[in-house]
Amino acid sequence: MRKDVRQRLVADRRELVASLEDLLFRHDPIGIGFGDDTDEYQPEAESIALRLPEAVSELDLQRIVHEEFVRWFDADIAGTADRFVTIAREIWRTGFFDR
Repeated sequence: MRKDVRQRLVADRRELVASLEDLLFRHDPIGIGFGDDTDEYQPEAESIALRLPEAVSELDLQRIVHEEFVRWFDADIAGTADRFVTIAREIWRTGFFDR
């Protein structure tokens, strides 16, 4: 999905995207978060935000987060889905979205 389209689709979810960005930056699952450059995970946060309604369980959420990282970085860099357990758990527990 093109950047402009993705950003238009999440325009009314900026707070959610910012929260997801912060969470991803804090966990830094692939090691790209440096210093105070907190927008490194913005595209992934936007993509995850768009797919949150698909999640009916924490395991679904883990799958979605992993799929988005594979899509954005490739399978070797993203690693296994296990890398995203804590991230999915935190997203699920914080209730960033209506289940």
